[in-house]
Amino acid sequence: VTRSGNQDARRRRSTAASSRLPESPRRDPPRPPKALAAILRSRVIACLRAQDGETAMQAAHAAVRGGVSVLEIVMSTPGVLEVVEDLRKSYPSLTFGVGTVLNADDARKAIRAGAQFLMSPGTVMEILHDLDGSEVLYIPGVLTPTEVISACNAGAKVVKVYPVSAIGGEMYMSALKKPFPLVPMVASQGITIGSIKSYMEAGASAVVLSDAIFDKELMRERDFIGISALANQATLQASQCGR
Repeated sequence: VTRSGNQDARRRRSTAASSRLPESPRRDPPRPPKALAAILRSRVIACLRAQDGETAMQAAHAAVRGGVSVLEIVMSTPGVLEVVEDLRKSYPSLTFGVGTVLNADDARKAIRAGAQFLMSPGTVMEILHDLDGSEVLYIPGVLTPTEVISACNAGAKVVKVYPVSAIGGEMYMSALKKPFPLVPMVASQGITIGSIKSYMEAGASAVVLSDAIFDKELMRERDFIGISALANQATLQASQCGR
């Protein structure tokens, strides 16, 4: 091979190399927020709504005494942000969030107060995009297969099936889960302590319990001992469900 032939070959290799797209640097996938692991471990999210901040505070403490380790306070509860701040300071090892978050502005307020996760009855895309890669977990609400696909394609790591009992309960949960075996789903609305096991068997990774723990009459009577007892029953029931 002549010297000019070698030079031509080197030029061709150089041209081919320069025409390749530059390799993007390898990035490790972002770690899922710690709140997701806490929810999957607990299997119960206690959902609290109250008429005033003081009742909310005492009911939240009662639920924690009963064994609840993951708790959300609904955004419409008066003083919700102060309650979240207090709970984060009082129980730094537990997980607290804000529910029924309907817009990005409320989401930012909740995060500033210390919320570790946010939940919505539907999917608020602005919140989902804002929290992509964040330590704060967003759980969008879904009801149909199309909504599951849309939320997951936008980056959701877990979805909330709501309102689940109104459209078939455990049977609907099982049907929706089948095409999405790898998507963690939280069942929400109308779930009782006695139905926790059947929802888990239907494919739910966790359940949201509202009136089942924060019973309306107990809340009205400010019977926080009764609320602790219900919280204890719920967490015990969830702990006995097979993994």
